[in-house]
Amino acid sequence: MTVTQDVVPGAGSKRSVTRRRRPLTFDRVSFMVVFLGLPLAIFVIFVVSPFVQALYYSLTDWSGFSSGMNFVGFDNYVKLFHDDIFLKAVRNNVELAIVVPIVTIVLALTLATLVTTGGSGTGTVRGLKNSSFYRIVSFFPYVIPAIVIGLIWAQVFTPGSGILDAVLSKIGLHQMANYAWLGDARTAMPVSMFVMIWGGVGFYMVLFIAAIRGIDPEVFEAARIDGAGRFRTAVGITLPLIRDNVQTAYIYLGIAALDAFVYMQALNPGGGPQNSTLVMPQQLFTTAFTKGQFGYSTAMGVVLAAVTLLFSFIVFLVNALTGGRERKVRR
Repeated sequence: MTVTQDVVPGAGSKRSVTRRRRPLTFDRVSFMVVFLGLPLAIFVIFVVSPFVQALYYSLTDWSGFSSGMNFVGFDNYVKLFHDDIFLKAVRNNVELAIVVPIVTIVLALTLATLVTTGGSGTGTVRGLKNSSFYRIVSFFPYVIPAIVIGLIWAQVFTPGSGILDAVLSKIGLHQMANYAWLGDARTAMPVSMFVMIWGGVGFYMVLFIAAIRGIDPEVFEAARIDGAGRFRTAVGITLPLIRDNVQTAYIYLGIAALDAFVYMQALNPGGGPQNSTLVMPQQLFTTAFTKGQFGYSTAMGVVLAAVTLLFSFIVFLVNALTGGRERKVRR
C-alpha cells in the first residue's frame, strides 16, 4: 500500500493530508474494462484503424479491384497539388465553408430572436404571435432527406419547365424565362448555396430558440428598461450568452459544407458548368468508382479530412482569441 503526504499551506500552520491508493479489486477492474477499455477498443477498431488504413492506401497505386498494390510514397499527394480540377474543388469547398455557415447562422439567429423576443415592445418579453407555427414551418425542410431536397430544387430550377421560370414569367420577367440557373457558371454556385441554406436554417433556428429560452427573461427585461432596442439586445446580450451554441452550429455547418456531396450530386452530378459546383467528395467518388484509382482517391479523402480538422481548429482558435474562454467560474 502506497502512502503519500501532501503539505497544504494554512493560516500559520501546516496540515498533512494522507492519501492511500485504493487496492485493485475485481469490481474496480471490471468497471474500468467495461466502461473504459471497451469504448476505447471500439474507437480504435472502428475509427482509428480505418483512418490508418486509409493513410496507407493513399501511399499506394491500389486500383480498388485487385489484391495487388505498389507503394508509391507521396506521389499521390504531389499529383493532387498539381491537379487543377481537384484544386478547383478545394476552392469551391472553402467558399461553401465560409458562405453557407455565416448566412445560415445569421438567418437562424434572426428568426430565433423574432420568435423568442421579437414580440410586443411593452409588457413581458415574448416572441411573435403564433411563434409555434413559425417553428414548425421553418423546421419542416430539415426533416426532408438532403437528396430529396436537391432533386426537388433541381426540378424547380429546370429551364422552361421549372416552377421558378413559370413564376418569373407570370410576374412579367419574361427575360428570365428559360434561364439555366444551374447551367450557368455565374449562378450555379449561388443557387446551390441557397438550396443548402434553405435545407438547414430551420434546424439551427430551433437550436438557437432552445438556447435563448435558457436565458433568464429578467436579463431581457432589464435591457428593455435601459432603453436597448431589439438589434442592440440581440447583438449585445443574446449573441454573447449563446456563443457556445453558435460556435457548435458553425462547426457542424462547416463540416456539412465541406462535404456537400449529396446536394451537389443532386443539383449538378457532373460538377456544374466549368466545374463551378464541383466539391472534393464528388471528385473523390468519380476518381474511385469511375476511373478505378482508389489509392489516388484515398489521398483526396485524407486531404478532405485534414481540411475539415483545420477548419474546426480555426473556429476554436478564433473563438478563443475573441474572448470565448474568458468566462471562468469563480468561487
